[in-house]
Amino acid sequence: MLKHTSLAIFLTAVLIGGCSPTVKVETPTEPITINLNIKLDADVRLKLEQTATNDIQQNPELF
Repeated sequence: MLKHTSLAIFLTAVLIGGCSPTVKVETPTEPITINLNIKLDADVRLKLEQTATNDIQQNPELF
């Protein structure tokens, strides 16, 4: 009876150990891209606003 109990405990421990989660670390298949459109868009808008302000100051009769 004792052998059956210890065998059952051993088998239970092996089964529980076999169900442990695995973690895999893999490199991405596609290259990582960083989108910088927001910064460039803000820079272009700022330059256009400065140009428009300068044009209006130089030619106030345009508007």
